[in-house]
Amino acid sequence: MLPLVLGSSSPYRRELLNKLRLPFTWKAPEIDETRQPDEPAESLVRRLSLEKAQALTGDFPNHLIIGSDQVAVLDDEILGKPHTFERARLQLEAASGRSVTFLTGLTLLNSHTGEAQTDCIPFTVHFRQLSDAQIKRYLEAEQPYDCAGSFKSEGLGISLFRSTEGTDSNSLIGLPLIRLVDMLLANQIQIP
Repeated sequence: MLPLVLGSSSPYRRELLNKLRLPFTWKAPEIDETRQPDEPAESLVRRLSLEKAQALTGDFPNHLIIGSDQVAVLDDEILGKPHTFERARLQLEAASGRSVTFLTGLTLLNSHTGEAQTDCIPFTVHFRQLSDAQIKRYLEAEQPYDCAGSFKSEGLGISLFRSTEGTDSNSLIGLPLIRLVDMLLANQIQIP
């Protein structure tokens, strides 16, 4: 069995990968994440997940490397991480009563053979109609400024949703485990 590497600095992704009870190491890949001109969101996350995995092949030449990237999309506009209260407030105000689709690019790269499996997993969040007071209370309580879409679904952010739609709720947090298990099984990794 080839050793497993998570190409990410995200504590959320590490926590999710721990659910599979597989030993792994992690390292943050250093890549340019700039969107190319007119690049569709799905193409962007597929490309970045592959580039993140490829960036680690020099350090991990005989491994299975996981790369992942995610964007939130509202009306064909990519919502980035807000970083501030004001930007988060604007994102949640725009999402109020509407739907935001999260696209998660996922790659599993065998650094020994160069063979890569890459996919994009969508997950949609349908927001409740949110008042200014609700948005303010939520942001003050959870401060999700490092999260695309300005919420943490694994926490109080769930209270902002009317419903969700998709095949794997883990993809909302940044690592679609159901699809990852398919990829690992195709590489003879036994789970459980």
